[in-house]
Formats: sequence, C-alpha cells, structure tokens
Amino acid sequence: MPTLETLTIVALASLALVIVPGPAVIYILTRSVSQGRAAGLASAAGVNLGSAIHVLAAVAGLSFVLAGSATLFNAVRWAGIAYLAWLGIRALTQSDVEFIAASTTPTGLRRVFGQGVVVNVLNPKVAVFFLAFLPQFIDPNDPNAALQSLVLGMTLVVIGLISDSVYALIGGSIGDLFRRRPGAARATKRAAGLTYLALAGFAAVTGARRLS
Repeated sequence: MPTLETLTIVALASLALVIVPGPAVIYILTRSVSQGRAAGLASAAGVNLGSAIHVLAAVAGLSFVLAGSATLFNAVRWAGIAYLAWLGIRALTQSDVEFIAASTTPTGLRRVFGQGVVVNVLNPKVAVFFLAFLPQFIDPNDPNAALQSLVLGMTLVVIGLISDSVYALIGGSIGDLFRRRPGAARATKRAAGLTYLALAGFAAVTGARRLS
C-alpha cells in the first residue's frame, strides 16, 4: 500500500491537475449548461468511470500498447474525434423539443452517462497520462506495485469526480439563468453543438502536432 505521504502528494498533484479546465471539463460544462445539473453530474460520473477504466488498463499494462503503437494510438484517437463530431452534429440538427426532452428523461440521462464514458475511454491521451503519471509514485521494489498503482490511480479518479461534479453544478446554475429567457433552448443547443465540434477539432490539431 502507498504511504500516507505518497497519498498526500498524489492527492495534491491530482487536485492541481483536475481543477484546470480541459476538454473533459468543457464537455461536462456544456452538458450541464445545456441540459441541467442532472445531465452534468451524469456526464461527470461517466467521464470519471472512463478514467477508472484507464487506471485499470494502466495497472494491467494495456496502456503500454497504446503508448508503443502509433497505429493503435491513432485509431483510438480518431474514433474519439469522430464521436465528438457526431455529438456536435446531432446537437445542431436536433429540434428544440427533442433537445429539451432528452435532458429530462431517465433514458436521456443514461445516454449522457454512457457518452461521458465513451468520450474519455476513446481518449488515448488519458491512457498515456496515467502511464506517465502513476509510475512517478510507485516503488518498483514493492511486490505490491500493482496495488499501489490501483490505489493511487483511483485517488486521482475520486478527486476528479469531486472537481467535475462542482463544475457540473456551476454549469447547471448558469444553464438555469439561460433557460429563463426566450429562445434559450435554441441558443444552448447551438452552443453545445459548436462546442463538441470545437473539441473534435482541437483534439485533431493537438494530436497532429504531437505526432509531427
């Protein structure tokens, strides 16, 4: 098991990492502003379940495959980009009635949760991040190194979930103000669609720079 000192260092480092808004936070904020707190919290839970899957993959050594295979890395990266683009196009082409209804039904919330999982699982940069981050705090001579990795990785996931949930609640409050105004549904729907497309473009450009 990691020492208390190591856990404290990882917790502080994780807090510093997760409070800085990145693509996942923007995704969660977009959901909560456009569809309310419940959708934002569902997105946060889904995104962090995706992170937990990456932690398990890192512990199992699967992330080494993504880090070592440019072809596989690119395949997963473009799958994630395509999925974000699809979310953007779908939001822009939905009717206002469909857009509002999707945020208030149990099926809609389950779908939002699932989309959060997929968005983060299909982000190979998260896998590479855990692969780079976790070993910095692991004692290679410890026979329980895998358990150390799991505990430290899940520490980051829990802190991420708390931080993302706060962002979701903030976004939900902002969304409440927008929804009180006429035409807010159309405006938030367009903003959501354009944000997803922007995230897809950002992922494509930054990924291309990384490989150049």
